Amino acid sequence: MRFLDALLGRTRPVQPDLDALFAVPAAATTLQAALDLEPTGVGAVCFKTAEGPAAARAESEALSLLTADQAARVATSRDEYGYTWIAGRRDRDDLAGLVTDLHAVNSTLADAGYGPSLLCTVTGFTGADGRRLGLVYLFKRGTFYPFAPSGAQSRDNALELQVRAQLGGELPVESDLSRWFPIWTTPAL
Repeated sequence: MRFLDALLGRTRPVQPDLDALFAVPAAATTLQAALDLEPTGVGAVCFKTAEGPAAARAESEALSLLTADQAARVATSRDEYGYTWIAGRRDRDDLAGLVTDLHAVNSTLADAGYGPSLLCTVTGFTGADGRRLGLVYLFKRGTFYPFAPSGAQSRDNALELQVRAQLGGELPVESDLSRWFPIWTTPAL
């Protein structure tokens, strides 16, 4: 089938590498040293909710994984586009634990057959000067990009480009800037 896909100009989507999230703690060290941005201890997984008992069971299993650990605090919300956000919170110093929690949610949903419904995972960072940054992992692209809101509907593009320059060697950074979507309603920021 790959030959036929190539002949007809079709491309296959990149399979998400959920383990790429485990590179975020190392990237956080770079962000802290180069740009004075520290983890907030908050991260969130965004996915399109499916209907039915199987979907509800998968979401419930993902939540139960997070609530089993007393150090993690969890919240669920829906945005105006119909996406569900599962947000986890840990101490600022426990980024590795937060990433493990987010990975567990992603894996649980993917294993239940909802991998195509996964949109992104966002890990929050902040600077002493009030700058905010979300490090966004796009499942369908297998890449990261920085999102730095600076107001209600404005972005700090200079900070986003600085982050791209700093993390280019550590993370697979999305090269197509048109795919750096603003995520105004993420609970991770």
